[in-house]
Amino acid sequence: MTMMQQSGPEAAHKLLDFVNASPTPFHAVQAASARLEKAGFQKIREQDDWEKSLRPSGKYYFTRNQSALLAFTIPQKWQPGAGVSIVATHVDSPNLRVRPVSKRTKAGYLQVGVETYGGGIWHSWFDRDLSLAGRVVLADKSGNFHSRLVKIDKPLLRIPTLAIHLDRGAADTFKFNTETEFVPIAGLVESQLNASPSESQAPKSASSIQDNHHSALLALLADHLSVAPETIHDFEIHLYDTQPAVLGGLNNEFIFAPRMDNQFSSFAAVEAISTFVASSSFTALEGNVNCIALFNHEEIGSVSTSGAESSLIPSLLQRLSPTPAAYAQSVARSFLVSADMGHAIHPNYSSKHEDNHAPLVNGGVVIKTNAKQRYASDAIGTFLVKKLIEKKGGKVQEFEVRNDMPCGSTVGPMLSKIGVRTVDVGCAMLSMHSIRETAGSEDVQNAIDLFSSLFEGFAELDRALTVE
Repeated sequence: MTMMQQSGPEAAHKLLDFVNASPTPFHAVQAASARLEKAGFQKIREQDDWEKSLRPSGKYYFTRNQSALLAFTIPQKWQPGAGVSIVATHVDSPNLRVRPVSKRTKAGYLQVGVETYGGGIWHSWFDRDLSLAGRVVLADKSGNFHSRLVKIDKPLLRIPTLAIHLDRGAADTFKFNTETEFVPIAGLVESQLNASPSESQAPKSASSIQDNHHSALLALLADHLSVAPETIHDFEIHLYDTQPAVLGGLNNEFIFAPRMDNQFSSFAAVEAISTFVASSSFTALEGNVNCIALFNHEEIGSVSTSGAESSLIPSLLQRLSPTPAAYAQSVARSFLVSADMGHAIHPNYSSKHEDNHAPLVNGGVVIKTNAKQRYASDAIGTFLVKKLIEKKGGKVQEFEVRNDMPCGSTVGPMLSKIGVRTVDVGCAMLSMHSIRETAGSEDVQNAIDLFSSLFEGFAELDRALTVE
């Protein structure tokens, strides 16, 4: 590794490790869990009666369906009715997912049927070295079943473009059908890659998926899990780009990586709360419970058991403050920072930004505002975030969309329906929803600093603010 490759902010290098280990939401939750446990967090389960075991200065986390995570800390002198200071992010990104019946062959090629997930810039997936990762449901020797994660670290699939000689207009208007012209190739049709007639005609149980996928694909998954192919009963497998996340630019000021939206914010939240509990201020802190929430399915609307519109946040608030009065007090004292990446001004498309709201990469945290409440920010939330950033000596940027363009959204507005004060923030990036995105290496620490400031001092700041 050259000196230039080694240079760059420490927090950015840690983010690279997180992203490279997390090709799917399942892996991101696994990586976050490992970081939290290293910091001393205790894993609890939603189905257990854990409220009775909470202790001052306690550190806890739980996961749901391997794809969402909540972690929280209990302050000194905590009582039901205390507020909760929350950083909410999401760990899913637009990608391609293997269909339940993926076996396809055409023109001598083995193909894998896929479904698009989210609003990806799909043309960026062409001619990339793709592989597979996800979770697999396995049967063990005792007849029980469990879910294990798998990540295959080699190029397996490719979606080839059509040569320009066969489509002369492609250079001017590259259009394609995502159902018929966006199917990855995995290999060439050869007899040894397919099941023998006796195997394919053997009766299969209802839970068997052996006929649904190429036998070579199942064998590859089984090999990586050190199991027999017939023990695989189901899976959720995603495609990902095998090119790793790296620092780039003349001075390593950029991060060139997949899934910056929104593993960038998720990593920063995990790192902030993990670092905070190791500080001297943690044991002396009074006031709010501190919490991070890593949700799934934001890219498709958040309506799921592991999405932001699920019971995850309300359930935590209710379990910490179980009476109606205590719950209402907790909601009134709580504050939620919805952290999702924002749009940096693009030098080749600067007209796409409102003139006075053009965030820069590495320019500091972006506060997002939208009068139609596509973002949940208001003057109170914006003021509080600015003061928290100010305490760390950071910079603030503002983003508001042009009047002649639609505005995206985040988990913020739906979580604000609980009644918790909410503000939408993020860090500026380019090429959002491409298979390779660009973020700022300095902004990783900017995000961590904001979240750390929230955990360290929100309750004190809030006491100095009067809003009826």
